[in-house]
Amino acid sequence: MNIPVLEASQLVDERIAKPVENTTDIWQGRFFSLHEDQVRLTEGSEPVSREYVKHPGAVAVVPLRVVDGREQVLMIKQYRHPVRVSLWEYPAGLLDVAGEDYLQAAQRELAEETDLHANQWDVLVDYFATPGGHTESLRIFLARDLEEIPEAEKTFERDEEEALFEWAWVDLDDAAAAVAAGKLHNPSAVTGTLVTYYSREKGWSTLRPAESRWLR
Repeated sequence: MNIPVLEASQLVDERIAKPVENTTDIWQGRFFSLHEDQVRLTEGSEPVSREYVKHPGAVAVVPLRVVDGREQVLMIKQYRHPVRVSLWEYPAGLLDVAGEDYLQAAQRELAEETDLHANQWDVLVDYFATPGGHTESLRIFLARDLEEIPEAEKTFERDEEEALFEWAWVDLDDAAAAVAAGKLHNPSAVTGTLVTYYSREKGWSTLRPAESRWLR
Protein backbone atom coordinates (compact mmCIF):
# COMPACT_ATOMS: atom_id res chain seq x y z
CA MET A 1 0.00 0.00 0.00
CA ASN A 2 1.07 3.55 -0.68
CA ILE A 3 0.52 5.05 2.78
CA PRO A 4 1.13 8.82 3.07
CA VAL A 5 3.05 10.54 5.83
CA LEU A 6 0.97 13.26 7.48
CA GLU A 7 2.22 16.62 8.66
CA ALA A 8 1.30 17.45 12.25
CA SER A 9 -1.23 20.04 11.04
CA GLN A 10 -3.07 17.35 9.04
CA LEU A 11 -3.64 15.01 11.98
CA VAL A 12 -7.16 16.19 12.82
CA ASP A 13 -10.38 14.22 13.25
CA GLU A 14 -13.14 15.18 10.83
CA ARG A 15 -16.89 15.14 11.36
CA ILE A 16 -18.71 13.36 8.51
CA ALA A 17 -22.38 12.38 8.76
CA LYS A 18 -23.20 9.33 6.64
CA PRO A 19 -26.84 9.09 5.49
CA VAL A 20 -29.13 7.14 7.83
CA GLU A 21 -31.97 5.33 6.07
CA ASN A 22 -33.85 4.27 9.21
CA THR A 23 -33.54 4.39 13.01
CA THR A 24 -35.09 1.94 15.49
CA ASP A 25 -35.35 2.91 19.15
CA ILE A 26 -34.66 -0.31 21.04
CA TRP A 27 -34.54 0.67 24.72
CA GLN A 28 -34.76 3.78 26.90
CA GLY A 29 -33.18 3.98 30.36
CA ARG A 30 -32.87 6.78 32.90
CA PHE A 31 -29.82 8.37 31.24
CA PHE A 32 -28.93 6.08 28.34
CA SER A 33 -30.82 4.63 25.37
CA LEU A 34 -30.10 1.95 22.76
CA HIS A 35 -30.73 2.49 19.05
CA GLU A 36 -30.17 0.78 15.71
CA ASP A 37 -29.42 2.74 12.52
CA GLN A 38 -29.43 1.56 8.95
CA VAL A 39 -26.55 3.64 7.58
CA ARG A 40 -25.27 3.88 4.03
CA LEU A 41 -21.47 4.03 4.18
CA THR A 42 -20.86 4.55 0.45
CA GLU A 43 -23.10 5.73 -2.37
CA GLY A 44 -24.76 2.82 -4.15
CA SER A 45 -24.05 0.30 -1.38
CA GLU A 46 -26.63 -1.46 0.77
CA PRO A 47 -27.19 0.04 4.25
CA VAL A 48 -25.46 -1.66 7.18
CA SER A 49 -26.86 -2.06 10.69
CA ARG A 50 -25.15 -0.25 13.55
CA GLU A 51 -26.34 -0.43 17.17
CA TYR A 52 -25.20 2.25 19.61
CA VAL A 53 -25.92 3.74 23.02
CA LYS A 54 -26.89 7.39 23.28
CA HIS A 55 -25.16 9.09 26.20
CA PRO A 56 -25.52 12.67 27.52
CA GLY A 57 -21.75 13.24 27.76
CA ALA A 58 -19.50 13.53 30.77
CA VAL A 59 -16.65 15.44 32.36
CA ALA A 60 -13.65 14.61 34.50
CA VAL A 61 -11.36 16.89 36.47
CA VAL A 62 -7.68 16.49 37.36
CA PRO A 63 -7.22 18.57 40.55
CA LEU A 64 -3.56 19.56 40.82
CA ARG A 65 -1.51 21.18 43.55
CA VAL A 66 2.24 21.75 44.03
CA VAL A 67 3.86 20.69 47.31
CA ASP A 68 7.61 21.18 47.84
CA GLY A 69 8.04 21.70 44.13
CA ARG A 70 6.26 18.44 43.20
CA GLU A 71 2.98 18.26 41.32
CA GLN A 72 0.32 16.16 43.03
CA VAL A 73 -3.09 15.09 41.73
CA LEU A 74 -6.14 14.29 43.83
CA MET A 75 -7.61 10.87 43.09
CA ILE A 76 -10.76 9.11 44.33
CA LYS A 77 -11.21 5.38 44.83
CA GLN A 78 -14.69 4.35 43.70
CA TYR A 79 -16.44 1.00 43.31
CA ARG A 80 -17.69 0.39 39.75
CA HIS A 81 -20.22 -2.43 39.79
CA PRO A 82 -20.30 -3.32 36.05
CA VAL A 83 -16.62 -4.35 36.21
CA ARG A 84 -16.66 -5.35 39.93
CA VAL A 85 -13.56 -3.27 40.65
CA SER A 86 -12.68 -0.35 42.93
CA LEU A 87 -10.92 2.08 40.61
CA TRP A 88 -8.69 5.05 41.32
CA GLU A 89 -10.26 7.89 39.35
CA TYR A 90 -10.58 11.65 39.12
CA PRO A 91 -13.75 13.57 40.04
CA ALA A 92 -16.17 12.95 37.19
CA GLY A 93 -19.83 12.82 36.26
CA LEU A 94 -22.53 12.98 33.62
CA LEU A 95 -23.95 16.07 31.96
CA ASP A 96 -27.26 15.24 33.60
CA VAL A 97 -28.32 18.73 34.70
CA ALA A 98 -30.42 20.61 32.13
CA GLY A 99 -28.62 23.57 30.59
CA GLU A 100 -25.18 22.76 32.04
CA ASP A 101 -22.16 22.98 29.79
CA TYR A 102 -18.96 21.00 30.28
CA LEU A 103 -17.22 23.59 32.46
CA GLN A 104 -20.21 24.10 34.75
CA ALA A 105 -20.59 20.34 35.15
CA ALA A 106 -16.89 19.98 35.97
CA GLN A 107 -17.06 22.72 38.59
CA ARG A 108 -20.10 21.05 40.16
CA GLU A 109 -18.51 17.60 40.18
CA LEU A 110 -15.30 18.90 41.75
CA ALA A 111 -17.29 20.55 44.54
CA GLU A 112 -19.59 17.58 45.14
CA GLU A 113 -16.88 14.91 45.13
CA THR A 114 -13.97 16.70 46.82
CA ASP A 115 -15.35 19.76 48.68
CA LEU A 116 -12.96 21.89 46.62
CA HIS A 117 -13.28 24.64 44.08
CA ALA A 118 -10.62 25.84 41.67
CA ASN A 119 -9.72 29.34 40.53
CA GLN A 120 -7.93 28.19 37.38
CA TRP A 121 -9.51 25.92 34.76
CA ASP A 122 -8.03 24.62 31.51
CA VAL A 123 -8.88 21.87 29.03
CA LEU A 124 -6.49 18.93 29.06
CA VAL A 125 -8.07 16.61 26.49
CA ASP A 126 -11.33 15.64 24.77
CA TYR A 127 -12.30 12.18 23.61
CA PHE A 128 -15.12 9.83 22.66
CA ALA A 129 -15.18 7.06 25.26
CA THR A 130 -16.30 4.18 23.00
CA PRO A 131 -16.90 5.58 19.51
CA GLY A 132 -17.64 2.18 17.99
CA GLY A 133 -20.88 1.82 19.91
CA HIS A 134 -21.40 4.79 22.23
CA THR A 135 -22.03 8.51 21.69
CA GLU A 136 -20.37 9.52 24.99
CA SER A 137 -18.20 12.60 24.61
CA LEU A 138 -15.91 13.36 27.52
CA ARG A 139 -13.84 16.43 28.36
CA ILE A 140 -11.09 16.37 30.99
CA PHE A 141 -10.18 19.62 32.72
CA LEU A 142 -7.14 20.58 34.73
CA ALA A 143 -8.16 22.40 37.93
CA ARG A 144 -5.53 24.44 39.78
CA ASP A 145 -5.35 27.07 42.53
CA LEU A 146 -7.60 24.91 44.71
CA GLU A 147 -9.46 26.06 47.79
CA GLU A 148 -11.60 24.13 50.26
CA ILE A 149 -15.28 25.02 50.28
CA PRO A 150 -16.37 26.46 53.66
CA GLU A 151 -18.30 24.01 55.82
CA ALA A 152 -21.44 26.16 55.75
CA GLU A 153 -21.50 26.00 51.93
CA LYS A 154 -21.24 22.20 51.67
CA THR A 155 -24.74 21.10 50.64
CA PHE A 156 -24.15 17.88 48.69
CA GLU A 157 -24.88 14.59 50.48
CA ARG A 158 -22.90 11.61 49.18
CA ASP A 159 -24.82 8.34 49.05
CA GLU A 160 -24.61 4.89 47.44
CA GLU A 161 -21.12 4.35 45.92
CA GLU A 162 -20.16 7.96 46.65
CA ALA A 163 -20.57 7.31 50.38
CA LEU A 164 -17.68 4.82 50.07
CA PHE A 165 -15.22 7.25 48.47
CA GLU A 166 -11.55 7.21 49.47
CA TRP A 167 -9.36 10.21 48.60
CA ALA A 168 -5.59 10.48 48.16
CA TRP A 169 -3.05 12.98 46.83
CA VAL A 170 -0.61 11.27 44.46
CA ASP A 171 2.61 12.58 42.95
CA LEU A 172 2.01 13.08 39.24
CA ASP A 173 5.15 11.07 38.44
CA ASP A 174 3.84 8.17 40.53
CA ALA A 175 0.43 8.31 38.87
CA ALA A 176 2.01 8.21 35.40
CA ALA A 177 4.19 5.28 36.45
CA ALA A 178 1.11 3.44 37.75
CA VAL A 179 -0.58 3.89 34.36
CA ALA A 180 2.46 2.50 32.53
CA ALA A 181 2.61 -0.44 34.95
CA GLY A 182 -1.02 -1.39 34.25
CA LYS A 183 -2.17 -0.51 37.77
CA LEU A 184 -4.79 2.08 36.78
CA HIS A 185 -7.70 1.20 34.49
CA ASN A 186 -10.29 3.97 34.55
CA PRO A 187 -10.11 5.67 31.10
CA SER A 188 -10.29 9.21 32.46
CA ALA A 189 -7.61 8.39 35.04
CA VAL A 190 -5.32 6.92 32.38
CA THR A 191 -5.94 9.67 29.83
CA GLY A 192 -6.00 12.53 32.33
CA THR A 193 -2.80 11.41 34.03
CA LEU A 194 -0.82 10.95 30.82
CA VAL A 195 -1.95 14.24 29.27
CA THR A 196 -1.28 16.13 32.53
CA TYR A 197 2.20 14.59 32.62
CA TYR A 198 2.80 15.49 28.97
CA SER A 199 1.47 19.02 29.43
CA ARG A 200 3.76 19.60 32.42
CA GLU A 201 6.73 18.42 30.36
CA LYS A 202 5.75 21.04 27.76
CA GLY A 203 5.57 23.78 30.36
CA TRP A 204 1.73 23.69 30.30
CA SER A 205 1.80 25.11 26.76
CA THR A 206 -0.59 22.43 25.49
CA LEU A 207 -3.48 23.55 27.72
CA ARG A 208 -6.53 25.05 26.01
CA PRO A 209 -9.05 27.61 27.28
CA ALA A 210 -11.76 26.12 29.47
CA GLU A 211 -14.55 26.88 26.96
CA SER A 212 -12.77 25.61 23.84
CA ARG A 213 -15.03 24.06 21.18
CA TRP A 214 -14.64 20.50 19.92
CA LEU A 215 -16.29 17.75 17.86
CA ARG A 216 -18.80 16.59 20.47
